[in-house]
Amino acid sequence: MSVAVVYWSQTGNTEAMANILAEAASGEAISWEDFSADKCADYDAFAFGCPAMGAEELDPDFEELWDACKGELGDKPVVLFGSYDWGTGEWMDSWKDAAEGDGVNVVETVIANLEPDDEAEEALKAAAAKLA
Repeated sequence: MSVAVVYWSQTGNTEAMANILAEAASGEAISWEDFSADKCADYDAFAFGCPAMGAEELDPDFEELWDACKGELGDKPVVLFGSYDWGTGEWMDSWKDAAEGDGVNVVETVIANLEPDDEAEEALKAAAAKLA
């Protein structure tokens, strides 16, 4: 099973999460700049990661990629993940709700306050198991 872990990271925290998830899922961590919707057919499962930006929202550039990809995912399992520094993680709830409303098969979400701690690492490993 091939797993794409596509992420956008500003400070390195979401990238660290992507690397943990990719390793646990025997997948490939891919910067959002190196991924496009036409590559979705090449993978069996996905994880998309973006930190909370501004008023708890996705980065606009990443969101453009996400919008292009979500219609190509079909019923393949998807994990959503990311880090935040303020707020409550509301951006992840909003992202998950919108994704499910668009027909995306979200099997798990994982958030970390700043860099991933032991709890976040364990959650990422558990989420990786749901991509298999």
